[in-house]
Amino acid sequence: MEIAGYIASVLIGISLGLIGGGGSVLTLPVLVYLFGIDTITATTYSLFVVGASSLVGSVSYFKKGLINVNTATSFGIPSIMAVLLARHYLLPAIPEQLINVGSFILTKSIVLMLLFAVLMVFAAYSMITKETEEQPANQQSASKAWVMVQGFMVGIITGLIGAGGGFLIIPALVNLLKLPVKTAIGTSLIIIALNSLTGFGFSLGKNHINWSFLLTVTLIAMTGIFIGSYLSTKIDSRRLKPAFGWFVLVMGMYILLRETLLK
Repeated sequence: MEIAGYIASVLIGISLGLIGGGGSVLTLPVLVYLFGIDTITATTYSLFVVGASSLVGSVSYFKKGLINVNTATSFGIPSIMAVLLARHYLLPAIPEQLINVGSFILTKSIVLMLLFAVLMVFAAYSMITKETEEQPANQQSASKAWVMVQGFMVGIITGLIGAGGGFLIIPALVNLLKLPVKTAIGTSLIIIALNSLTGFGFSLGKNHINWSFLLTVTLIAMTGIFIGSYLSTKIDSRRLKPAFGWFVLVMGMYILLRETLLK
């Protein structure tokens, strides 16, 4: 299964480079099901893989002037605070066993995977049904307070389950702040990088880190980003996004079944 895991790591990077998101929702299931890593450790590893990959992916956008620093700050600061809150307080506060009745045991790991599966279903729905379009410049953008609330919500998700939340960030930046789509993607990548790497840094010392494995997976994902960035100049990513959404939907439903009926 490890070979399949390394192949999937390339796909994580390709999706980030090609459509500006989606890769983070694959990282946790790849780590848990293909590499056999326990869920809590996998969320920590996912933060590093997603954060480092997004940081690399943001470089080309930065060079093209497609990162809005003011937006990254107003959205990112509350998001980072939420990541720290989730990693320091919320995650440790969840009991290892929530329910233990007869043969039925609901553990912390199962709850996190179920939460992640629900997130995957929502992400898939967003990719399949919604077309993120440019908003007219004369439309009024949302209040800064609402943008900060959105950032906080994304941070909680990132902190709990190690997902970047790009599928939430990009529509928020386009629809609420009226950013051009390409600028929203670039800004989203830097927000994801800051959130994820902050969460990972806070988790150091709380989990044993297999650095050789983690760096290998991350470098493979980064290779995928360069492949995806190249393919994005040859392929219309808007056509691929719904197809990738169906794949994510199948994965999400599989996790729901595996963690409930197939246990």
